[in-house]
Amino acid sequence: MAKKVYIEGMSCNNCVRHVKDALIVIDGVKDVRVSLEGKFAELELAREVGDDVIKEAIEDAGYDVTRIE
Repeated sequence: MAKKVYIEGMSCNNCVRHVKDALIVIDGVKDVRVSLEGKFAELELAREVGDDVIKEAIEDAGYDVTRIE
């Protein structure tokens, strides 16, 4: 199971680390890969995680979610 989250506001590798750190601690997230160039994060999930939970974690880290697939 996977989700792709499109993110605005990342401008450097430090931003990538902040987003990854915010997502990897969510219960049910097994792995996270963040692309600065593509402006997205790919989440590998152990079980279903609500879009609202993902969005809140990213927004709490200071970034904006534009879309979740």
